[in-house]
Amino acid sequence: MLEKKCTWIASQAICRRMSSQSYDVVAAPLANGQPEAVFAARGLTKVYHMGEVDVHALRGVDLDLYAGEFVVLLGPSGSGKSTLLNILGGLDVPTSGTVYYRGAELTEFDDGALTRYRREHVGFVFQFYNLIPSLTARENVALVTDIAARPMNPREALAMVELVERQDHFPAQLSGGEQQRVAIARAVAKNPSVLLCDEPTGALDVHTGILVLEAISRINRELSTTTAVITHNAVIADMSDRVISISDGKIVHVHRNTKKRPASELSW
Repeated sequence: MLEKKCTWIASQAICRRMSSQSYDVVAAPLANGQPEAVFAARGLTKVYHMGEVDVHALRGVDLDLYAGEFVVLLGPSGSGKSTLLNILGGLDVPTSGTVYYRGAELTEFDDGALTRYRREHVGFVFQFYNLIPSLTARENVALVTDIAARPMNPREALAMVELVERQDHFPAQLSGGEQQRVAIARAVAKNPSVLLCDEPTGALDVHTGILVLEAISRINRELSTTTAVITHNAVIADMSDRVISISDGKIVHVHRNTKKRPASELSW
């Protein structure tokens, strides 16, 4: 059963092309009111056993994420949003509940299947850049393209984040925002169906953070990559299709923006 499911996922690979067309900043429409559910999570719980104390990170979460949408998971530190993102990305498993990715049940996958899922379908961006200091920006991106099934050229990925002219620079020669944009280019260079971002602007100043958000938004818009961004910054929610508020391990509110603000208009 496991082998069949992994094969089914591989057959769903979507080739995308970049577009240079102009756009209006409006919320992504739902096709005939029934969008494709990329993720369907039901009854997710996560309990961490810390000695004699049980920490309930997730408490019965139900969640759907749809193809091509930009979602912000909003909540304070310790609310469970990073745990939820890690489960969707195959970095962690729930204590109970199920997660489906395009109809395949991730919660049945073993370690090898989860590794293939992460490698072929998910791009990760974290608060810290995790670049290899001895490699240039292009070489850091190429680390992913060398193992991906359908990668874009590293230069093309760096062009998505407007860093082609810095491709031969080492991380120490780049600003914090430039390093984060290299990390984003690395995440999207394998053409993932999903981009999961955990506090991507958390270590950056406002101006630099906006440049990073513009890069993420462009990828969502031009590659139709389903994008989820975790943040505690409520301002960032204005640029998303949907805002999912999380508190104490539960989804407490879901709001759909009828019109999105471009990242360039945000300030905090």
